Amino acid sequence: MFKIFVVFLKNLKLLSSVAIRLTKITGKAKETIHPKHLIKAEPWFLKFLSKSDVVLDIGCGNGQNVMKSAKYVKKIIGLDLDLKELEKGKREAKRKKIKNLEFYQSSAEEKLKFKNESFDKVLFFDVLEHLENQDLSLSEIWRVLKKGGFLFVSVPNKNTSWKKLQRSFGLNYFSDPDHKREYSKNEIKKLLGKRQFKITEVSPIVYDTPFAPAFDLIGGFSLLAYAKLLKWKRKRAIKNPSESTGFEIIAEKR
Repeated sequence: MFKIFVVFLKNLKLLSSVAIRLTKITGKAKETIHPKHLIKAEPWFLKFLSKSDVVLDIGCGNGQNVMKSAKYVKKIIGLDLDLKELEKGKREAKRKKIKNLEFYQSSAEEKLKFKNESFDKVLFFDVLEHLENQDLSLSEIWRVLKKGGFLFVSVPNKNTSWKKLQRSFGLNYFSDPDHKREYSKNEIKKLLGKRQFKITEVSPIVYDTPFAPAFDLIGGFSLLAYAKLLKWKRKRAIKNPSESTGFEIIAEKR
């Protein structure tokens, strides 16, 4: 019976898809977008950017991080394989009259078209776990990043209590069915170290709870309530990093 309850909790993730549609239906956004992108709190990596930076965002999706970063940098380029999401980003950038950004359709698992050491910073959020060939992707990032430049990366944590509970019942515990793998803190540090990146910081994201999709649904109706729930999840993760949904990592090219 308890396994049935765990499966029920896993299926709550469908509420996140509903929340994404609700943000447009309720007039919170021009495009369908996750409510987390509508919270005004600045992304964690912005304080590390500078006006002289040329930045690459691999797996930029609909360009939320690209657009939020643009005013802090000289130029930023967003890459993604999903043309529909890129078109959303282009429309939003045009509405906001953002000029110093470009979008290109490209896979994270192919050779990048840029020259060696073209970028000061690279953003690589929630992508690595989706790739069949993570080594090729990290090798290409290392190639196009300037020496002394920084990679900002986020990956999912495979060892939260909620994921361990799912594993104990033989269930797929990945936070996204498209994930090829998830990581422990030591595994991601070892992987980046192998590619000659020096880890300078590892931080938790938000508390992992099976009720997160219900929180997302609330965000589809009320961003104020959602912001409070998100703040609570962040506080819980900081207090207990091992229960964080994932890791936010800063790594320097040596």
